[in-house]
Amino acid sequence: MARNMPIFFSFLRYLRGLIRERRADPRDDLISALVAAEEAGDKLNEDELVSMILLLLVAGFETTVNLIGNGALALLANPDHFDLLRRNPALVPTAVEEFLRYYSPLDYAQSRGARSDITLGDFVIPAGEAIAVAIGSANRDETQFDRPDVLDITRDPNRHIAFGQGIHFCLGAFLARLEGQIAFRALLEHCPQLRLAGPRESLRWKNSLLLRGLETLPVAF
Repeated sequence: MARNMPIFFSFLRYLRGLIRERRADPRDDLISALVAAEEAGDKLNEDELVSMILLLLVAGFETTVNLIGNGALALLANPDHFDLLRRNPALVPTAVEEFLRYYSPLDYAQSRGARSDITLGDFVIPAGEAIAVAIGSANRDETQFDRPDVLDITRDPNRHIAFGQGIHFCLGAFLARLEGQIAFRALLEHCPQLRLAGPRESLRWKNSLLLRGLETLPVAF
């Protein structure tokens, strides 16, 4: 994690420079639209713009990359399911939902604050305490899912919370689902003999507290 911080701060400097460029010379792109956006005369300041761009980058790109990579690994590690999906491509939508549950692309949601004392089992969370929402853990809850640690691409209903819940439900959920379905249909069509190109034990997960994704997924086809 520490070795990545200089890269992260360098990227922040790049974003700030890009924002200033778009203020001076707007173009037909998303950053220019964010710079120009206003409500009742109120515009986003530079810090808010940086935060929004980072959110769009992570939530709109890296999580989808993780969904596709994690889902491919789930299929390759469970060849019976891969075979079932090849024979029944109509299962792609339910398979994508199961990939979202089984290997949640986002392990932790944004922290919350307890507004009052909360009793959870034998524990009391005091008012004002920060709460980390562990999405990956919730999606393996044995009280909510039958055989939660087993991949089941026919699981229906699938009440996972990979996209959050309530007012914090992911705005890009529909797009992410569509991208996942398109990707796996293309995978079935063009790479039906896909297989791991090395031992599964050699795979490494990214060093991240928030996101769940592989560093690389070497395959042969």
